[in-house]
Amino acid sequence: MDRVKQLKVFYNQRKVGTLALYKERLAAFEYDKEWLEDGFSISPFSLPLEKRIFIPDIDPFEGLFGVFADSLPDGWGRFLVERLMLKNQVNPAVVGSMNRLAIVGNSGMGALSYKPDISLSEHSEEMGLDQIAAECERMLKTEYSANLDRLFQLGGSSGGARPKILTEIDGEDWIIKFPSHDDKRNIGKLEYEYSLCAKECGIEMAETRLFPSERCAGYFGTKRFDRVKDGRGMSRKIHMISVSAVLETSHRIPNLDYHTLMKLTLGITKDFTEVLKLYRLMCFNVFAHNRDDHSKNFSYLYDEQEQRWRLSPAYDLTYSNSIGGEHATTVNGNGRNPGMSDLLGVASQAGIRENQARKIALQIQECVYERNIKMF
Repeated sequence: MDRVKQLKVFYNQRKVGTLALYKERLAAFEYDKEWLEDGFSISPFSLPLEKRIFIPDIDPFEGLFGVFADSLPDGWGRFLVERLMLKNQVNPAVVGSMNRLAIVGNSGMGALSYKPDISLSEHSEEMGLDQIAAECERMLKTEYSANLDRLFQLGGSSGGARPKILTEIDGEDWIIKFPSHDDKRNIGKLEYEYSLCAKECGIEMAETRLFPSERCAGYFGTKRFDRVKDGRGMSRKIHMISVSAVLETSHRIPNLDYHTLMKLTLGITKDFTEVLKLYRLMCFNVFAHNRDDHSKNFSYLYDEQEQRWRLSPAYDLTYSNSIGGEHATTVNGNGRNPGMSDLLGVASQAGIRENQARKIALQIQECVYERNIKMF
């Protein structure tokens, strides 16, 4: 595989700028002249809309700015990419970040795409959900599947640890997840029940479904909120950036508190209703024991029409733990066993009235406990 030294970055067919290899390891970035005239900052802190060359640090994203690192697959997706590289007799250890972005091409999460792109997979046959689940299980156990090309085409650009596919259903873009080797067979049903409970708690989520299976209780699916249909039925991409990318910090290192997230959300969105949305989500994560609340599990979407950022719908909600069984993002400094006083402490610093904060927290606590969601 030839080393990629330059990539053009696009947003819905509009050129955003250029990435160029600098000092053999860093991906320097410069906005396109036309984008500077009528575009927007794709990363509010790291890449302001200015005519200059931006140079990233080598860490934590292997020489990329966080917003471009968000385009790369993680977990399951990275696993598939590297197995496909080996199939094509390419050593993954020597493939740099620019080449990996070229492999993503137009298929990444969010709105950014990259040219020229590199194709690794060949045409493959369609597969049903149960067949995909079986092949994912085989890949996790043996690191081999005769249908590797198809698995890569369906999920090679995805993030997160669990196997998943990015697919179209009834003309809409969806993500469907499958169990990993550490999951219980009913993980799909559990995440679906979590999504229903979260919606009852007033938390914004994309549409979710439990897709039927003959192998388990069903597969969890969620409609993609980084894709929308226009009036002509054409799909349009929505620019998205994770908190990890905004702050240029690795989600693998627990180093955030909800105090920071509250300040960040108000600073980026300039809208206090977005802070209240985040407060609701924090309360849900505490009472429903969703402790894998790391910095890639919070994102912001850019509304081009209104020229502003907003908090994305909630995602990846399920019973979970992070390092040491604690919350990846601490609540008022407490990751092990946060409670009402910690929630109210975060609310107070965020400027939420105590009576309003307590009312929201109690409503969510009652909703979660009524559903007995931890027992699913």
